[in-house]
Amino acid sequence: MNLDQYLPVLLFILVGAAVGFGPLIIGKILGPSRPDPEKLSPFECGFEAFEDARMKFDVRYYLVAILFILFDLEIAFLFPWAVSLDAIGFFGFLSMMIFLAILVVGFVYEWRKGALDWE
Repeated sequence: MNLDQYLPVLLFILVGAAVGFGPLIIGKILGPSRPDPEKLSPFECGFEAFEDARMKFDVRYYLVAILFILFDLEIAFLFPWAVSLDAIGFFGFLSMMIFLAILVVGFVYEWRKGALDWE
């Protein structure tokens, strides 16, 4: 069996692992570690990170996060459309206006239902 053909693959894997894990290991060794109460406080998740897993938490945070991701991804479709608008012509423009109208209807619906209210 000729294993010389696998040398480039092995080198590729080793270099990839070094690029991936190298900065993590260097940061862990050379980086300062000064935990304080402010750094250990909850950040963006809305509840303490080191408590009982069965505790109750507010679902509104996750609802707002999911809605943000949903509308953020839908808006991402505007970039390729804007770049190729001259190539797709009026049909592409009309299709995007229908898409945006559906998007606005969904946004108004969630706003009316109170999904964006944080009280």
